[in-house]
Amino acid sequence: MSQGEVTTRESLVELLSKRRAGGGLGRVVLANGCFDLLHVGHLRYLAEAASCGDTLVVAINTDASVRGLKGEGRPLVPFVERAELVAGLWPVDFVIPFEERTLEETLRALVPAVHAKGTDYTVESVPEAPVDRELGIEIAICGDLKTRSSTALLEASASLQGDPAE
Repeated sequence: MSQGEVTTRESLVELLSKRRAGGGLGRVVLANGCFDLLHVGHLRYLAEAASCGDTLVVAINTDASVRGLKGEGRPLVPFVERAELVAGLWPVDFVIPFEERTLEETLRALVPAVHAKGTDYTVESVPEAPVDRELGIEIAICGDLKTRSSTALLEASASLQGDPAE
């Protein structure tokens, strides 16, 4: 099992273009998330996403983007470390940062065969679904039921810190 590569969106577009031209790319799957406090739900999501194609690209929210989504104090883990952790997971081939509120710009740049989202979405509720349809990108809902989250882990940790006797 090899480690995935952390790169930029622009560099990956160029690399994928060369591989597509050479016929050696196969189906590209694009997954995304914050991945702050990595947990087993993340691994299950990425493993199922990887099973939808041949090359798994994971777009990770930048630190500023996570703050915009989750609020001050987040992320707990800086982008460079989150990217290294995700790239080290066996299903992942490439990791790229993204800053935008949605994945639309990344979808338009990479044009993957599959856009994988977690089970907290439905095919109809994926924010980028119109772009996926426009570009002919299949949407795959992946992973186990959303019973785990980084936010829930943080809340559980905070409640434990409130009573040191526990």
